[in-house]
Formats: sequence, C-alpha cells, structure tokens
Amino acid sequence: MDDDFRELLRTVDHELMAMLRLGRTVSWEIARDVHPNLEPNSYGLLLWLRRRGSTRLTDLAELTGISKGTLSRQVQALEQLGLVDRQPDPTDRRAALLSLSAEGQRRFDASRAARLAPFQQTMASWPREDLAVFARLLSRLNATER
Repeated sequence: MDDDFRELLRTVDHELMAMLRLGRTVSWEIARDVHPNLEPNSYGLLLWLRRRGSTRLTDLAELTGISKGTLSRQVQALEQLGLVDRQPDPTDRRAALLSLSAEGQRRFDASRAARLAPFQQTMASWPREDLAVFARLLSRLNATER
C-alpha cells in the first residue's frame, strides 16, 4: 500500500465518520418527527417496511442484520405506537406479515419529505452525473459492508 492510497483511505474514513455523526443526529430528529416515542434505531425498520411493503419478521431480520429477538421487541414497540400492523401470512399460518399502518405510512412519508427538502436543495446544484456516481458508489460500499 503506497502513501497516496493510505491518505485517500484516511480521507474516506474521516468523511464517513462525519457522515455517520450527522446521520445519528438526523436519526434522532426524524424519529421524533415521526412519533415522539419512536426510538431512533427503529426508524430504519420503518424505512425497510416502506420500501418493501409486507414483510415477514425473519426476512426483515435478514435484511437488517438484526437478531430476531431484538427485532421482535422493536416491531412490538412500533405496533404499540400504531406505526406497524401485523397480519397473518396467507401462505403460512405460523408466520405474520409486517407492514406500515396507514398512520405509520402517513407519518413516515411526511417526515421523509421534510428530511429530503434540505438535502434536495444541496444536491440540486450537483450535475446529475455526479449524483448518479455518488449514489452508485454509496450502494457499492453498503453492499460490501453487510
């Protein structure tokens, strides 16, 4: 490994840590915006359910890398807040499908729109090609880090 490569890695590490710090702060704000009693870590579950629709707990655990026990407790809290519904899985009576409730979807979408507005304003000045490359590289990084 040459010095230039090591320096580039240090820069990437520094920028990722800055982004993670910002992400934690934003997660707290977004969670409180969706529901005053929503745990910030649970916002990500809402995001997965919004993106995928009805999903089994076991599939959600695999997607998120969260243990089934921990995930089950988080989902139960989301149900109690009225943000998530649990319905029997028509293909397997032993399983249930989780999805955002109508209220959960309404709150999530409103919060997401508010969160994306300043981000959209920042990224609007970027050339589309740069934004596409940035999105592709973030996806690539996230895919290798799982």
